[in-house]
Amino acid sequence: MPDLINFAIPAFIILMIIEATVSTTKDAALYELKDTAASLAMGIGNVIIKLFVKVPIIGTYFFFYQFRLFEINSGWLAWIALFFMEDFTYYIFHRASHECRFLWASHVNHHSSQKYNLSTALRQTWTGLFTGYIFWWWLPLLGFHPFMVVTMQAISLLYQFWIHTEIIDKLGILEWFMNTPSHHRVHHGSDRQYLDRNHGGILIIWDRLFGTFQPEKEKVTFGLTKNINTYNPLRIAMHEWQAIWEDVKKPNPLFMRMNYIFRAPGWRHDGSKQTVKRMRAV
Repeated sequence: MPDLINFAIPAFIILMIIEATVSTTKDAALYELKDTAASLAMGIGNVIIKLFVKVPIIGTYFFFYQFRLFEINSGWLAWIALFFMEDFTYYIFHRASHECRFLWASHVNHHSSQKYNLSTALRQTWTGLFTGYIFWWWLPLLGFHPFMVVTMQAISLLYQFWIHTEIIDKLGILEWFMNTPSHHRVHHGSDRQYLDRNHGGILIIWDRLFGTFQPEKEKVTFGLTKNINTYNPLRIAMHEWQAIWEDVKKPNPLFMRMNYIFRAPGWRHDGSKQTVKRMRAV
């Protein structure tokens, strides 16, 4: 089936040009050429890799769909139910991607830019396509047709494009239940109070329900707690995987090596670095 994201690429480009123009007129310096080029390279790489993994991914959806628990039609009530279920699934996946180093290694590239603009939305993973989709397997197993699932996933990604901007302020009552540019700026912040907050996709209600919500107050500092200072797409995509390998190959017991893979980013057996949880406790 056609990918909705690919159809939206011309609109992405037009909106980035508009944002860059507004940035220039306001002297806001939201864009930096090398940074934008790196984000676009990451986005192009993601699209190319997806060409090869899309069929296997949908194939696994169909595999689970043949064992579906219920016969769910494609009526509007089913789409509404799927909207909430997919968005909740995204929240769980996104939160896990910040709390498990193995998943963070794929997701960290999206947070690596110290700029925050629409091109940052295109700074997508090259490796997460091979692991992340297991979180959605329960939806076809429940009874939602695989094409419905991938369509809702695409709608979620399309929505999240426009919230990567600094030129839109808070949006009144929408801030209570929708993910907005203000909420997502917090998510991309490296300030202690903003770390691992606001994981929602389209809705912010999951963060409010499960204690991961943080409103935007002080100006956000974008990037990582330890920035990698590179525009090399390969380095952006693979630097955390390399760091994991460096930790795993050390002569430690097997259980400790596994902890370096699956515990929270920043975990060290000797406490020499801090996880986000420990940072917040200070």
